[in-house]
Amino acid sequence: MTAPRCVLLPLLSSIAAFGQSPAARPEFEVASVKKSAPAVAGQVNIGVHIDSAMVRYSTLPMRSYIRMAYRVSDYQVLGPDWLATENFDIAAKLPEGANRAQLPEMIQSLLAERFKLVLHRDKKEFPVYALVVAKNGPKLKESPPDSSPGANTTVDVNVTAGRGGGVIDMGNGSTIGYGRDRLEAKKVTLSALAVAVERLLDRPVVDMTGIAGTYDFSLEYSWDELRSLVRTSSGGATELPANPDAPGNLIFTSLAAFGLKLEPRKAPIEVLVVDRIERTPTEN
Repeated sequence: MTAPRCVLLPLLSSIAAFGQSPAARPEFEVASVKKSAPAVAGQVNIGVHIDSAMVRYSTLPMRSYIRMAYRVSDYQVLGPDWLATENFDIAAKLPEGANRAQLPEMIQSLLAERFKLVLHRDKKEFPVYALVVAKNGPKLKESPPDSSPGANTTVDVNVTAGRGGGVIDMGNGSTIGYGRDRLEAKKVTLSALAVAVERLLDRPVVDMTGIAGTYDFSLEYSWDELRSLVRTSSGGATELPANPDAPGNLIFTSLAAFGLKLEPRKAPIEVLVVDRIERTPTEN
């Protein structure tokens, strides 16, 4: 059975501070917000497209918008169940001279204005997987330096996908690709790898290796892990059937080849608690 077409979200920013005060937040020049059309059976197109001054977000659940706006992971957003199931499309124009690094703050402003979002920060203990160095040490080879240093100073996130999977291009040679059974990562930090692997599992993954630098990885994963990837990437809109004959978790074995392992632990993690949000956005 072929996997559905699914454009994966750019999830690779590290957990960071939740943003500036509302008065300091930049805003889109203009934005159109609407509920996404119903998904076609067996196929879902999800993603972010940035073209010049236009930014288009397609078929993303509200939880993903909050996650992107505040630079956190999905599990750190606590609120009503519909945040994970109701999808929205946003087309927005950047103001002249805007820095694309300010996109999260612009989404914050849009969510506050159009959805009346109010939230606060808290701490919650989660069962997690700690990404750590295995007993015999890491087996990592640092990514080679750029062949033309300084040639590409603009970093844009581009996402492409087809029936064979999706690729997230973070710029400057850094990519994450998900295929039918393999994760291909080029020039990524261990923290970025942890976020990418997290999408295949049932709990958060936290980088506790203490290793700096960027590396290349080719990691095989199982059908069940692919099911988790499709489910989380589509906000639950698409579900692959179970395959009882498929092998279990393979990502653990794949990481072991690089001298890394995932250890079950509990860890306090900062969360966003949604106090108020309107289910229907104000009119365009």
